[in-house]
Amino acid sequence: MKFALIKERKNPPDRRVVFSPEKLANVRTQFPQAEFIVESSDIRVFPDSAYRALGFEVTDDISDADVLIGVKEVPIEALIPNKKYFFFSHTIKKQSYNRGLLQAILEKNIELFDHETIVKQSGTRLIGFGRYAGLVGAYNGFRALGLRDGLFNLPKVETLADLNAVKRELDKISIPPIKILLTGTGKVAHGAKEIIDHLNIKEISDALYLTSKFTEPVYCMIDVMDYNKRKDGKVGSKQKFYKYPEDYESNFMPYAKQTDLFIAGHFYGNNAPYLYTRNDAKSPDFKINLVADISCDIDGPVASTLRASTIVDPFYGYDAQSEKEVAFDAKDAITVMAVDNLPCELPKDASEGFGEMFLEHVIPAFFNDDERGILKRAKMTQNGQLTKRFEYLQEYVDGE
Repeated sequence: MKFALIKERKNPPDRRVVFSPEKLANVRTQFPQAEFIVESSDIRVFPDSAYRALGFEVTDDISDADVLIGVKEVPIEALIPNKKYFFFSHTIKKQSYNRGLLQAILEKNIELFDHETIVKQSGTRLIGFGRYAGLVGAYNGFRALGLRDGLFNLPKVETLADLNAVKRELDKISIPPIKILLTGTGKVAHGAKEIIDHLNIKEISDALYLTSKFTEPVYCMIDVMDYNKRKDGKVGSKQKFYKYPEDYESNFMPYAKQTDLFIAGHFYGNNAPYLYTRNDAKSPDFKINLVADISCDIDGPVASTLRASTIVDPFYGYDAQSEKEVAFDAKDAITVMAVDNLPCELPKDASEGFGEMFLEHVIPAFFNDDERGILKRAKMTQNGQLTKRFEYLQEYVDGE
């Protein structure tokens, strides 16, 4: 079987890749029966020469490969028919802007494996860039704080070599006595936690967070059952919340009254209550003045996130009273960081981490008869049709 690392063609350019040269060499060692080639790229964080130095063929023609592996969506005109493709297609939530891509994949008889659909039997995702989104998102939140309040000037992550360089920059600053709230318990939230812990900010219980004042910075990490409650006043459970989110309402306001910086690292499911609404943000008790929205659901559960921001221009302000966008440092505004492609700022570390997961969970499935069902669950299309697991997308494909 022949695998190819493909060139990223989406704009703005994405410098990430599924396998670094060293990791690809590890794959070759573990699976000598497989062949690996690399499509030449002038934007990849690892130059073509680094792959060549380890004995990989780097070429402009990958049409003889069986499995093509990339990161972001492949432009329709670059899709090669009758291949197996791995990339983030951004279609599984029926994203309207990528309907044409899924239609083309079916027309070209491509077998699509979306990185988001590579899951355990339980449905838990096995690979992703979540940790790196959390790391960069939290750093950007502190960068916004420093710039807005004239406290310190952290450089952009994309100008730094790697995660170690990011942490060295954090060693140069000190954080004022603010209260920081972090939502989530997954890879994104733990990536953000890594940054907060590196700053030696103390973690406290939600009971203390909600009732006490401090003379040093503190943070509290909360999960869905902390900021949601059952409408009928009964004791809720996480399993029931995920199954019947409509039975719950937000219990976020007690936290909003105590928080300066909110780092949103949670996963937001359909029909779940919003954390805070535009009306909530108008309350005189609403104390949050800076949001690092790593989850970045537009016009959704975090009402101040009006739009995604960009790596070039990562911050804007939200005026709660007018519900309009203003300058990020405008008086009484909520400063918002809502970059939706954060891992792109840390391409080397993100690629190395992603490759480890891909090697552990995906590559073996090609050579062990897919004994864990990884490929079977992940395959979205086959023989020009949606697979059974993804038949719910048929109306979306048909444009209905």
